[in-house]
This record gives sequence, structure tokens and C-alpha cells, in this order.
Amino acid sequence: MSNLGKIIVLLPFLFACAFARFSSLNHVEEGKPIDVHAGYGGITTRKGGNGSENQDYESDPYYDKKPVNGDKKDEEGNNNWPSGEHRFPFLFPFPFSFPWFGNHNEPRKEAKEPAAVTKKEPKPDFVTNFLGSWKVDNPNSGVSAMHVQLLPNNKAIWYDTVNLGRSDILADPPACRRLVGGRRGDKGLDCTAHAIEYDVETAQVRTMKMEYDPWCSSGGMSPDGALVSTGGNQEGFRTLRIFNPFRNFEFQEKPGALSANRWYATQILLENGSFVVVGGRAAHNYEIIPSDKLNFPIQQFGLPLLEETQHEKENNLYPFVNLLPDGNIFVFANYKSIILNPYTGETIRSLPDLAGGSRNYPASGMSTLLPINLNVENPENVDVEVIVCGGNTADAFKFSEFPPRKFFPAFKDCGRLRLTKQGAQWEKEDMPSPRTMGDSLLLPTGDILIINGAQAGTSAWDAAETPNLTPVLYRPNKKKGERFKELTPTNIPRMYHSTAAILPDGQILIAGSNTNEYYKFNKKDNPEMIYPTELTVEKFSPPYLAPELQQYRPQILEVLSDKNLEYGREFSVQIRLYAQIDQSDIKVTMYSPPFTTHGYSQNQRLLILGLKQVTNQLITVVTPPSGKLAPPGYYLLFVVHRGVPSRGMWVHIK
Repeated sequence: MSNLGKIIVLLPFLFACAFARFSSLNHVEEGKPIDVHAGYGGITTRKGGNGSENQDYESDPYYDKKPVNGDKKDEEGNNNWPSGEHRFPFLFPFPFSFPWFGNHNEPRKEAKEPAAVTKKEPKPDFVTNFLGSWKVDNPNSGVSAMHVQLLPNNKAIWYDTVNLGRSDILADPPACRRLVGGRRGDKGLDCTAHAIEYDVETAQVRTMKMEYDPWCSSGGMSPDGALVSTGGNQEGFRTLRIFNPFRNFEFQEKPGALSANRWYATQILLENGSFVVVGGRAAHNYEIIPSDKLNFPIQQFGLPLLEETQHEKENNLYPFVNLLPDGNIFVFANYKSIILNPYTGETIRSLPDLAGGSRNYPASGMSTLLPINLNVENPENVDVEVIVCGGNTADAFKFSEFPPRKFFPAFKDCGRLRLTKQGAQWEKEDMPSPRTMGDSLLLPTGDILIINGAQAGTSAWDAAETPNLTPVLYRPNKKKGERFKELTPTNIPRMYHSTAAILPDGQILIAGSNTNEYYKFNKKDNPEMIYPTELTVEKFSPPYLAPELQQYRPQILEVLSDKNLEYGREFSVQIRLYAQIDQSDIKVTMYSPPFTTHGYSQNQRLLILGLKQVTNQLITVVTPPSGKLAPPGYYLLFVVHRGVPSRGMWVHIK
């Protein structure tokens, strides 16, 4: 063979070997992005933090660790040139390596398994002056959102009542029932829908049928992703309803399934996947029901706390109830609270009274558990706190219920209590403004959004005035006196029978508000009307959705991430983030979307999960150790980068 022939034969082999040698220098280092835009002549271009494709690495202020020329190494011995930059680009103008010689998705040190990340103090959140923004998502949803539940198909189910006149949308397919109540002059049948399925991505509406009145009912999402609704009014007092979006097109309903009238009751999920339904008007008891059956034996227990806290005007309806890490439940009614064993009815511990007045319906304060931090050495022994805000005096409803009405100022104070500490006392501080009938939502970041409601009066028809239009951010990890921050106000009053829900994209869905006994839209037809029935749907963008923060927002690669989780196990979340990060930059939160009505979000909880490994491509996370911390079912999982959350990914744990 001629020398030329030998060269031709050997050239591809030599080229491949050389390519493998130099492309091995192109592995992704921990904390740096995959570079699919490597340029020529030693100038590295990449899709930068601000979204521009041709941003010079050296000029990007977001990267606090700049590349070093030559063979200088960092403290861990890694070469410090940016990923994607070839040492000899004139030889290899390709932005990739052959898979048999290298793997872009492995760390620089491919010979060792990555060690568990040493826990570090979290870095401060990115700073923005953005106070949030509002937009109309749908000008007329047809049904006022008295109750709302987000489901894993990204549809929100909401409904009002079937016995107080017509709604503003016809049932489709057509379905009529006897007209009960309603506007002056309404006659004949009621052929409108009183429940809808609302697509939170497209704002499309599908009407749904409800036969038995769900007015002022309770509910929650079951472990298999169904909405389980309990109680209501009249024929709905003891009705159980199940809507599974993966199996059914409509609600399955069974009247008489419950052991007592559950009107203004609270429903939460227990560690074993069953529900406990607590209270209701004149129901001083609770019961445990399965989450997936319409027929079951009765399990009812007396609850003296509800009898002890019932005032002349009640003030103990829709009690605040939360599952605790030991499997017991926290029950708060009016101003008193206990820790209760739900399976025996035994009061484990009585807690201090929250002084000042009444906090539950119709005084209607707000409450939620603070985020539960599992990113600690012993996640089975964690601290749990609850916060209760707003409300009104014990006799406020006596003066606001009927004309001539008098509206007492709502409370400004919040009480915060460590439930896991014996002898703990309520710590108080004031909100920027008084609020009753508000909603308190746990944001993906671990902050709390206080929104909706009124500044004077109570719940009930026409029983409040001065809508509170200004949302407030409560930051539980800041020092007392620095925790509250007012945000951009809306111009639409959201008072009695309004709701709010956290969405996967981090926005807040705001809907409902009907202070009237039936739908009223204008003073011409209803001269006594003060606040019209509100059918407009809004979305609120919190400060973490500021335009200038989007460059820091992680993206979860759902196809490559684990979604079916088991207790006490590690799982992987693949992300895309154009930033150098370590554990101090990241937290992973898991949120249980609640059933929200009358200012209380039932089943709401947010867990901060344990971290094992953090890079800008892969996060290894530890699930909660048991259902006592995270009852089985569907959650939204967020990766939060210094206060900026990713879009949430639905996960299921059992």
C-alpha cells in the first residue's frame, strides 16, 4: 500500500483519538451550564442568564466564577475553563463529543460518585422592586367560585350553590332543575350550571352537574387525584361527592353518606389516605371517611372543643385543622385549640388561647401551617408552627348580620405558635391592614401570600364593607417587624365567597366574590346592591415573577425527572439553569394544593425537602419519611433558586 493510502486509512482513526482526547476537556463541570453555543477562535458564546444567545461569558455579571486560562485548577482540582470551550477550537469546531468518548451529562470527576452536599447557610434571595402585577384571565367564568380545588390535570373545579337562583352560564349538555330562589322575576326552571371545570392554562370552561346542594361544603384531593366533597346545605347536608378527572366526566354523588350535617365543616387528609371531616353547624363531632368510596361504615367521634367554643353567633365554623408530624391533628376553633388523636378522639394536649377575639366563621380569620423544613439532620423530628391572622370580635356578626348594620373593624393581628414545643405561647405581630375573609396561601418559596377579604365586618351576605384590595407578603424567616410587605393592589373587590389558588406556573388564580344571596350585577335591577357578583377571573404574579428575575428561574426537565415517589427514598430532578450553584442556592419544595372556601385552605401544606446533591443539571432530593409529614397523593414540586421558583411539576407519593 502506498504511503498516501496508509495515511488515508489511518487519518480517521487518528482524528477520532485526537477528538476524544480534547473533547474530554469539554465535560460539564459542576455548577456550569451545558454549552451548546461554543464559538470559534477561543470566544465562548452561550445562552446567557438574560436569555440572549450570544452573550460573552466574561461579560456576564451573573457568573461569579470566571474562567481561568491555561491549566490552572480550582480548589477541587478541576480545570477552570468554561464548559463547551475547547482548548484548541481551530481543530474541533464541533459543540459536542462522541458518546463513546465522553458524556456531557456527567460531572468533571466521572470516576467518583458525587458526595452528599455539605449543608450550607442559604444565600439571600435575589432582590427586586417588583411588587406584583394583575391581569384578567377570563372576563366571565359563568359561576362564582365559592369553593375551588386545583387537580393534577391542571384544571380547577369550582362551584357555588344550586338553591339560590340561576348562575350566568347554561348547562352544557342541557340540564334543568326546579328553580329555587333567585332574582326578582325569575320564573320556570333553572337550566344553568353551578359547577365548572376551569382550564388554568387556557381559561376554557366546561360546565359540570351537581345535584345535591354543595353550599358552604368542605373538600379535598384524594390520594388518587380525585376531588372528594363533603356536606353542604339542605339535601346536601350529608352528601358525599367524588369527581375523579382520570375516570369520570361528572361528579358521583350519594346523599346521606355522612354521619352528621356537614355545613361549614373542615376536611383534611390523614397519613393513611382517609379523610377526617370536622364539625359543621351544630355538629360537635368529627368522622373519618375513606377517600375513594361512596359506601362505608360510620366512624364518628365527639369533639367537646366545638361545643365549648360555640358563641351565640357561632364563630367556630370551618375550624382550622392540620395533620402534625406525629400523626395527631391540630384543631383550632374560635380562640381555643387542641392537639387531638383522630383515631381515638383523645385530647393529647390543650394549647394556650389566642387572645383578642374570634378567628373562625363568621368572624373569619385566616390560618395555615408554616413551611415544614425537612432539609435537616433528623427530618422525623421537625419543628412545626401555625399562624392565625385577622378575624373580628365575638359579637361582630351580631351587628353586621341584619340592618341597620354596623361593621366593626377587622383585626390586624397575627398569632404564631410552635405546635411541637411544650409550653409554647402565641407570638403576636400586626399586619399592615385589618382583614377578615382573606385567604392565606403558601407560596412555592415558603413565604405566605395574604390576599382578598374586607377591612370591616364579617362573613355572610352584605355583612362587610371596605374591601381589602392590597395583598400582603408574609416572610416567616425574617425578623419580627420585617416580615410583612404590601404588594400591588387589585381594583376588583374580593370579599365574601371569594377564593384563590396557587398555580403550577407560580401565578395565583383569584376568582369569586358574591356578598349577595343570589347573582346581582347592576344597581338598576338591584338598587340595594353594594358589591356585584364577581365572575371575572384574575391572575396575580407575585414578586418572584418579576421580569428581571426570569434569568434566574430554573426549568425542571420533567421527562427526565422522577415523578412517582416513595417515602424515605432519594429521587432525581433534572433541571436547566444557566448559573453556577451549590446547595446554598437551592431549595426544593413540595406543595399540597388545597380545597379553598370561606377564607380557609383545607389540606394546605408546603414541605422543604432534604437535598443530597445539587448541580445546575441534577438535584438529588430526599422524600418525606412518612405520610404523617406528607399524606399520600399528588403534590406540586418546585425548584427554588434564591427566591425564584421553577414551574411546578406534579409528583405522586405513596
